Amino acid sequence: MINPLRRQPDPAGDPPALGRPPLFAALKRGLRGRCPVCGQAALFNGYLRVRAACPNCAAPLGRVRADDVPPYFTILIVGHIVVPGILMLDRAAAPPLWVQTAIWVPLTLILTLALLRPIKGAIVGTMLAFGMVPPAEDAGT
Repeated sequence: MINPLRRQPDPAGDPPALGRPPLFAALKRGLRGRCPVCGQAALFNGYLRVRAACPNCAAPLGRVRADDVPPYFTILIVGHIVVPGILMLDRAAAPPLWVQTAIWVPLTLILTLALLRPIKGAIVGTMLAFGMVPPAEDAGT
């Protein structure tokens, strides 16, 4: 027998206060670090901390939980840039290990720090576009 879900989706759809932004607009706004709904206010309160709510449109940004998705995508992208570079440089020039380390460790760090915030913004924007915002009473759990 299948267990019933604890919380069923609301058949009425979104609450009237929060409209869903178009997917590509929300994705682009999130990549730029702007509110995915209105595009006017900043999405982040710090380097990776998402604002509780947009000061312009009152979208509940803090309730969107991106969790571990941005680091996974960042690892995937940086890995696909760095690993082929390491292999191609080793095959072409065969530099000593200290040279490889001096090149690839800083590049990996810089790429990771540069991509993590835009990827998190894009994930938050995508989740808002798909309506993946928990109700206010479930936000703390």
